[in-house]
Amino acid sequence: MSRFSGQVALVSGGASGAGAAAVRLLVAQGASVIVVDRQEELGRALAAEVGAHFVRADVSKPSEVRAAVADGTAAVGTPTLLFNHAGTIVVKPFLETTQEDYDFLMDVNVRSMFVMTQAVLPGMLAAGRGAIVCTSSISAVAATPAEVLYDVTKGAVHQFARAIAVEYRDQGIRCNAVCPGFIDTPHGRREVELLTKYGVDVSEAAIAAQQGRMCTPEEVATATLFLLSEEASFVNGAQLFVDNGFTAL
Repeated sequence: MSRFSGQVALVSGGASGAGAAAVRLLVAQGASVIVVDRQEELGRALAAEVGAHFVRADVSKPSEVRAAVADGTAAVGTPTLLFNHAGTIVVKPFLETTQEDYDFLMDVNVRSMFVMTQAVLPGMLAAGRGAIVCTSSISAVAATPAEVLYDVTKGAVHQFARAIAVEYRDQGIRCNAVCPGFIDTPHGRREVELLTKYGVDVSEAAIAAQQGRMCTPEEVATATLFLLSEEASFVNGAQLFVDNGFTAL
C-alpha cells in the first residue's frame, strides 16, 4: 500500500504495544519510520524487523527528545507525521500519591508531548503540512478510582491536542487525540493488575460489560493511522475514542 508513500513518521513509545502496531502499519503502508523509545532491545528488534530507524531516548528528558529527533531526521528525513504515543501510568489511592509520582507522570505523559511536538513542528511548518496524533485515554473523561493522577495527565493531553490544532490549523497542521479504552498490552494488563490490587473491579466480566472486551493494539493503531492520513483531512482538534462504547454508556 502507498497510503503514506514518501512520508516520514515519528512514533514515540513505538517499541511495543499500540506504538509498535502503528510502526508496523506505517511501514507496510509506505512510510519511513523513526521509532523513539527507552526500551532499546525491543526497539532495535522492531526496527530490524520492519526496516525502521530506532533512536533510544527517555521522553521525559527534553535533551534526549531533541537529540532523538535530530538523529532521526538526519537518518531518515523530516517527519511530517507524528504519533505522540509514549506514556505510562501510576495507580495509587489519591492520598498515597506522592509529589515524585506527580512529577514523573507529568513528565512522561504531558511534558514529553510538549517537547516532542516542539522538536518536530518546525519541520512540518517548513514542509507546509503535518499531522499529529497524541495518545489520550478514556481516562480523560471517565475517572477511575486510584487513577486521579493518570486521569489528570490524560485530560491535559486532550486539551494539548485541541490547542495545537487551533493554533496551527491555518498553517497546514492537524492535531488529534486517540483515546483507547482498556488495551490488551503490557501497559494495559499492568493497569488491570494494579487496579485489582486496590479493589477496583476490572475483572473480565466488568470489562466485558463496559467495552465488550479488551481492545487490541492493532485497533488503536488503525484508528491512529486514519487520523494521520489524508482520509482525515478535515478532522482536526478531535478526540477519537477507541473504546467500543465505554464512554457512551
